[in-house]
Amino acid sequence: MKIPPSLLDDIRDRISVSDVVGRKVKLRRHGREYMGLSPFNKEKTPSFTVNDQKQFYHCFSSGKHGDVFKFLMETEGLSFPEAVERLAGEAGIALPSPDPQAQRREQEKASLYDVMEMATKYFQLQFSSDLGLEARRYANGRGLTAETLSTFRFGFAVNSRDHLKSYLLQRGVSEADMLATGLVIKPDDGRPTYDRFRNRLMIPIEDERGRVVAFGGRILDPDGKPKYLNSPETKLFHKGYMLFNAKRARQAAYEAKAAIVTEGYMDVIALHQAGIPYAVASLGTAFTEHQIAQLWKLAPEPYICFDGDRAGRAAANRAIERILPQLKAGFSFQFAFMPEGQDPDDVVKQGGSNAFHELLAKALPLSDVVWQRELNAGPTDTPERKAALEKRIEDLLRSIQDERVARQYQMSFKSALSNHFWLQSRQQREQKFTGGGARAGRGAGANAALAASSNVSRVPEAGQFTEFEENILGLCVHMPSLFEDYAEQILSLSFHKPGLEPFKQVLAHLILDEEVEHYSDIYAKAPGELEPLLQDLHGKGSQDEDGKRTSPFGWRLASRSKVPQLAYSPGRIFLERLMSYWLSVLEVRDVQADLEQETALALSDCDASDAAFERIQALTQEVHRRREENAREDQELTDEYAKMKSAGVQATLSDCLAELAEKSAD
Repeated sequence: MKIPPSLLDDIRDRISVSDVVGRKVKLRRHGREYMGLSPFNKEKTPSFTVNDQKQFYHCFSSGKHGDVFKFLMETEGLSFPEAVERLAGEAGIALPSPDPQAQRREQEKASLYDVMEMATKYFQLQFSSDLGLEARRYANGRGLTAETLSTFRFGFAVNSRDHLKSYLLQRGVSEADMLATGLVIKPDDGRPTYDRFRNRLMIPIEDERGRVVAFGGRILDPDGKPKYLNSPETKLFHKGYMLFNAKRARQAAYEAKAAIVTEGYMDVIALHQAGIPYAVASLGTAFTEHQIAQLWKLAPEPYICFDGDRAGRAAANRAIERILPQLKAGFSFQFAFMPEGQDPDDVVKQGGSNAFHELLAKALPLSDVVWQRELNAGPTDTPERKAALEKRIEDLLRSIQDERVARQYQMSFKSALSNHFWLQSRQQREQKFTGGGARAGRGAGANAALAASSNVSRVPEAGQFTEFEENILGLCVHMPSLFEDYAEQILSLSFHKPGLEPFKQVLAHLILDEEVEHYSDIYAKAPGELEPLLQDLHGKGSQDEDGKRTSPFGWRLASRSKVPQLAYSPGRIFLERLMSYWLSVLEVRDVQADLEQETALALSDCDASDAAFERIQALTQEVHRRREENAREDQELTDEYAKMKSAGVQATLSDCLAELAEKSAD
């Protein structure tokens, strides 16, 4: 079977090298590339790199280099056709049939590219002629320079039914090829074919290899409809798979480490002319999953720039619905809304590239846009309306397929909901008791602020804090990767139980510097004087004289409160939630300590300022809010544990019954 080069290019465009390599190599982002340990040689220091923009991997330790096909051949022993067949299936691309017609179809497709190139040159010729005077005036009125017009190959379609058709026929192009490229339209009533584009400023649409595959036409008649007209879907043009200006933007996006998405191609052209060449535009009303994947090849968090009007907000909402299911760790979008009534073209015309960059600096992350959208959807002043908000958010987050990303969104939105409802309740209480607004520390006076600070409920016992410290470090011994995931939080907390703080630093060295990945390595490499503490926190496994295991590794950890679920084989997501909960409890403990210190200082200072009481008020609010969050999380974890325990007991009972049945049969 002969594989056409265009098919290989299509596969490379749809499948990232990092996605294929990431199945075998643990990759970490390093600037614009990914790095990991070589799959070809044993090594401790990563020397293996992947570059999605350039579509290759390179191994410095072995010297091996190649693309997605080569990687499968090197690591799985596949032949080239086998690698192509597998990746084509993943990309949803049909392989050509192994018959003589395949080559003919590829040649036909190549001839269609030639037709599109001829049409492009024709439109450019008309733009420069006397017939194109109005088109040139319009382009000049938009502020387009001669260099920009040349770079984007602007053209003009004259106001005639068959001007382009006659031009192509004279040069040997068949009507069938004109129909196949969408340049002419065939009426259903049997009348002759006619030019699709008439009296329009023409903008070629190129694929990622720079070949013209379609056109966009802007009507010059002020009353003409539609304002913009694109080529239809053809063998060359699949709008759901393409981005306008993708080829030009790729290198610029790589160098700028950023990418911009606009609603229309005229915005892209205006940004390019203003010195911002890493902009692209979708060619439909909403992003497709293929376009999202292409955008992430340009940058991990592209800026989506929408107009500031109602239509722009609606477009943002459509984008959100398409993006959420595709989210993955390290990849998202930022949203930059233009001022009311303006688009990117207007912004750069009035303020240049600096004004546009100022708007990008104010861009909101996807999570904030989702939160604001749902919060603005309706009031939340009754239990039923609060429940409606919670349900809308839960339904949205359920669409996120990546478990790790979904979990982070759930934690973030749970905190945001808790804070929103708490502040709302607080405002209602203040209005009820103060007649509309005195706040502790200001209108209600200093005494009210101090009283509020001492009324923080559900304070854990001191012994619980010690237990949480032990649990955190014990679980990090059991699963060193958890220490990596939560290193910033763990290292920022002070552990109060004697001996735990230096032990935490030893763990940090072993896990982060020496990169140990299993608890057996921690036992082997930890200093001997820490052996008793290590066994107390985690519990070393033991065997009897016959070699039978008498206790498993981690038995001391599993004997503590809230950790027995280790006996029921919990998933990593549950253990991460557990770790996050313990850390949050300790963080609240530290905030409470700050609150007590601030309160003591205010009480001892007769001239304490309003700022001091505002600080007390803010700390009090944070402690209240986070304790309520922790209480809810504690209950959810307890319920989840009960389910696991019940399932574990039932499984054990089923095994016992099965064993008894076998003995009875014997």
